[in-house]
Amino acid sequence: MAKEQFQRNKPHVNVGTIGHVDHGKTTLTAAITTVLAKHYGGAARDFAQIDNAPEEKARGITINTSHVEYETRPVTMHTLTARATPTTLKT
Repeated sequence: MAKEQFQRNKPHVNVGTIGHVDHGKTTLTAAITTVLAKHYGGAARDFAQIDNAPEEKARGITINTSHVEYETRPVTMHTLTARATPTTLKT
């Protein structure tokens, strides 16, 4: 099956959500997709769909980064959810 052709008919915005373990990054991303799916259509992504690796499910934490795309009327949003560790976030 051929990939859909990319349509750039509105701006695309990239949003990064980075924070410490158990501070709500995945929960926030799931909530955003749920609210926007109700208002603009599209698919909501729940917590289990974002944290879908077996180790993530077993431990109940995000280990791998996750890319989520959702639509709004004025823009297409792309969200990257990642956990902050001493190797990914330096102060």
